[in-house]
Amino acid sequence: MQSFVEIKKSKFYAYAFSVSCVSDVDIILENLKKEHKKATHICFAYKIVNGVEIIKFNDDGEPSGTAGKPILNVIEKKNLKNILICVVRYFGGIKLGAGGLVRAYSKCASSLFLEEK
Repeated sequence: MQSFVEIKKSKFYAYAFSVSCVSDVDIILENLKKEHKKATHICFAYKIVNGVEIIKFNDDGEPSGTAGKPILNVIEKKNLKNILICVVRYFGGIKLGAGGLVRAYSKCASSLFLEEK
């Protein structure tokens, strides 16, 4: 699954992947970094539930709590399991501020699931 959102000239590409272990996550992130070499940030969150719950998020240089945590909140709100959501950002030259970043990453991650309604 993938979606795209543009906010104040920044381009946000969201991807959702089914994962069963952390090594799946590592491989996907490595491939995204190769595919999006010029991206400013590749932020992500994942939740893997195979007997033991593994939850992680990463802001990839965005201010703390403004990218990975909002993506994780989407995962939790949708009650998703064994999923990795990545949001790739290409900076458009206009700073969004902390609140703007939280809204942007939340909106982009949520947009992956709009077709389900």
